[in-house]
Amino acid sequence: MALFLSGCTGIGKGVAEAILEKTEKEDTRVCQVWGKPFTGIDVDLAKSKGKTKVLFVHGVGDHIPGYTTEFLEKLAKQLDLNARSDGQKNIKLSTPMIPDKDLGNLRVTHLLNEKTGKELTFYELTWSEITRKEKELLAFDNSGEYDFRRAKINGMLKKFSNDTGPDPIIYLGKSRESILAAYGQSFCWMATGDWQDLPESGQHACTNLDDSNIEHIANDDYVVISHSLGSRIVIDGMQRIAHILANTAKYTDVSRKMVVTEKSIQALQNKHIPIFMLSNQLPMLQLGRELPEVTGQYANYCDPQGDHYNKRMVRETSIIAFSDPNDLLSYGIPPGYSEKYLDSRLCANITNININIAKVMDAFGLSDLANPMQAHVGYDQDDRVIALIANGIGNPKTSPLIKQRCEFTKTVK
Repeated sequence: MALFLSGCTGIGKGVAEAILEKTEKEDTRVCQVWGKPFTGIDVDLAKSKGKTKVLFVHGVGDHIPGYTTEFLEKLAKQLDLNARSDGQKNIKLSTPMIPDKDLGNLRVTHLLNEKTGKELTFYELTWSEITRKEKELLAFDNSGEYDFRRAKINGMLKKFSNDTGPDPIIYLGKSRESILAAYGQSFCWMATGDWQDLPESGQHACTNLDDSNIEHIANDDYVVISHSLGSRIVIDGMQRIAHILANTAKYTDVSRKMVVTEKSIQALQNKHIPIFMLSNQLPMLQLGRELPEVTGQYANYCDPQGDHYNKRMVRETSIIAFSDPNDLLSYGIPPGYSEKYLDSRLCANITNININIAKVMDAFGLSDLANPMQAHVGYDQDDRVIALIANGIGNPKTSPLIKQRCEFTKTVK
């Protein structure tokens, strides 16, 4: 009997190992793209005039500066940027609009390839400092006085819930203004100078969008990447900037060096800004919210023949929304969303990317399990996501990996 059981155990182990080996070798994860072709950020890295600048905005959970390190290393490899600054610049953000308020950290890294002339400046916004103190209200629940009463697995889940769950709630309250100001400051630093112009460290406010910045605004390429709640922060931040630029008299304060000139606005109006949203949450985080100031007027603001074309914020905003159907907290963007729920002055178009980040387990003919945690947090480690951001799809520089692993359906009006 013992010999028989030993044999069964060996057979069972062999079957399990075979299943796991098959799962590891056969990567059948879906990657489907619907929308307009896009180029990725590699296309203009070596251009003679202007720089490429990328801003990353995190989502829920406590983050500290440097959280994008793994993503940035993978992106640099994909873009063939094999050299970097020997250190990072860390700007403690502030603004005269919210005096005496710390707005988090902007960590800046410069990447390059000395042979090809490629350059990229990467801006990493960490806004957790704004919400961290408010989340201390839940500290007792995680403390030794209380946590030991839970089963270990449940304790781990509760700590995760206490770290991530409050952020969307806090964002809906008074801290929303500060988080959006942090985004506005980050965008301002990206728009008003190059790597060598930025302060090395310390607390600073970016206040002037004046004629001295026109060359940067006109010639630089801006790219924004977000994760999770960051998708809502980025769109709200862009709509906040659109509001400020449409009401410059209200926000100009020469005594505090807060100036926006007409020429700088005109230079910004010619920009095309792609926004890559990892684990996009726009539909869910739109629930219960008021509509933007200007909606349903895409033709008026974005068509050169439109009545308000000269009042647009930018020429085009391309939203590339990534979602894993097994990610419980991400969503594709439905048809008609941009016309109803996005400010018309952004001139937005939508590309949806349906992508399996987490592997779906295939055991004994059943394909019904994927790790929802990995499906939510694994975007920045996925080679296909990196390649899509770097080289796009539906263009001559599309990565061979994407040509092999992703399906592309172009949508037309």
